[in-house]
Amino acid sequence: MGKEFNSSILPDDIEEDEDDSNEWITTFADLCMLLLVFFILLYSMSEIDAKKFDLTFQSVTKAIKGKLDRVATSKVAREEAGAILNQVVTRRQIIKAQRKVYEDVKYLQTTKGVEGIMSAKFEDGKIVLKLPSDVLFRPGKVTLSKKGRVAIAAMKDFFIQHPDQYINIKGYTDDTQPGSASRLKDNWEISSLRAVNVLRYLMKLGIKPNRLTATGLGEMDPLVPNNSSQNRRRNRRVEFVLDKIMTGP
Repeated sequence: MGKEFNSSILPDDIEEDEDDSNEWITTFADLCMLLLVFFILLYSMSEIDAKKFDLTFQSVTKAIKGKLDRVATSKVAREEAGAILNQVVTRRQIIKAQRKVYEDVKYLQTTKGVEGIMSAKFEDGKIVLKLPSDVLFRPGKVTLSKKGRVAIAAMKDFFIQHPDQYINIKGYTDDTQPGSASRLKDNWEISSLRAVNVLRYLMKLGIKPNRLTATGLGEMDPLVPNNSSQNRRRNRRVEFVLDKIMTGP
């Protein structure tokens, strides 16, 4: 007698095969979404014609239209992609605004009191102004010198003209530790007290305290190796890191 064929399993197998055959759609949609996010990130780091970007964005969105319903439980959900897009757009707006502020730094660098001694750089949306500690403080001291007060006062108007900037004051030293006769314990204390005293003087000049923070970093993050007196002089500095204050929607 021939082997009996059980046809009752056939529909289930066919249905299972059909379900498996549709799994590629979710993977494909994930890939499309990742590519979309990738191109948005590239856009945030480059200068691209806005009209061309809009057209490209619309084309990609149209290409994956109809697939989004299948990625509700995917690794890169629509909500996550939207959040990434918002972050990218916001970040790009911050960098654009900070570039305008940085343009005013060039004028500040010609101001009497900081002319020829203040350096500046723009990096990742932040503006960093640097003054040598030797300009602001006498050797081994943490109280602003007369020359130092003049230099800080020269920066006052710039800070007042840009009230949308947080100002993080960072103090740095070289790797030379204070002598045994010094009342200062170590470079951490020196750099911290210097940063705090600069902060207090800015408050005295009218800068709102909620815009100011002070950080002492001692000999951390040297600009150059501490292997010569000239290099140590460069590493002794006070930095003013300007970061845009974000306002609500």
